[in-house]
Amino acid sequence: MRFGLLTLLLFTFLNNSNAQKIKIWETVHFLALGDSYTIGQSVAANECWPNQFVFALSYQGYNVEETKIIAQTGWRTDNLKLAISQQQSLTGYNLVSLLIGVNNQYQGGSIQDYATEFEELLKAAIALAGNLPEHVFVLSIPDYAYTPFGKGDLNISTQIDQFNAFNRQITENYRVKYIDITPISRNGLIMTDLVASDGLHPSGKMYALWVQEILKSVEKELGINEELSGKDDFRYILSQRQLTIKSPKEAELFIYNPNGKIVHSQFLQTGIESTINLSGLPAGMYFLGFYKQRKVLYRTKIILI
Repeated sequence: MRFGLLTLLLFTFLNNSNAQKIKIWETVHFLALGDSYTIGQSVAANECWPNQFVFALSYQGYNVEETKIIAQTGWRTDNLKLAISQQQSLTGYNLVSLLIGVNNQYQGGSIQDYATEFEELLKAAIALAGNLPEHVFVLSIPDYAYTPFGKGDLNISTQIDQFNAFNRQITENYRVKYIDITPISRNGLIMTDLVASDGLHPSGKMYALWVQEILKSVEKELGINEELSGKDDFRYILSQRQLTIKSPKEAELFIYNPNGKIVHSQFLQTGIESTINLSGLPAGMYFLGFYKQRKVLYRTKIILI
């Protein structure tokens, strides 16, 4: 279905549906779909936002096993669609991102064609994430007018806003989380270190700001119904809100509340008992995760009364 721009903007303001959180579960298999903004044109590989993102997830205790990027400088929506169709096997992903459209705008493509192809790509992303919209997120198109290349051209900004109005409404119609990073990109002329050396693309510092914005919407999906092998080697006793733990190997302990927020973390030494005072936590269910070098060793749950 094709919408007029004014109609779409009206729908955007009237649509009060709650946006989804980005649900993440263990073990993370991440697929990033996009163009130069996803592959990280003109920055080191470890500075592109997908790699900074998975590093941040690992730092927060997630077990990230796979990261795949399908993106190339200059790609439009049709190029990305073709690239996805040519992949021999794209299975097993439980987290998928989509950022595409700047080259549709830059090359003078129609917004209606963009909207149609963007919707097809979003449906493909949802399918690749196991048909779970909450495991998909979309990033808005950055505004390259706020770079030395764009020279503050207001026509560029207006067109970027129009393209983003369409991709945002389509994203929200599918109850997928939409991350608006365009305002961050509009600091490029006053904060020159946010622009890469080519004078056009974001720097690693700007990508880091995008990652911070994405992380605000991340929510751990705690389907911990099974405990990992080796559970008999981990000893813990909960008595009067005092948690005593003995780990068979060096490990990092993270305690999560039901919303996936880390409420306690500490390093455990091999064979040494550690006692943790949980008296300051509200009553309810909590999850214990033991990690070594970002890999999950053991997980379980406890109940505080």
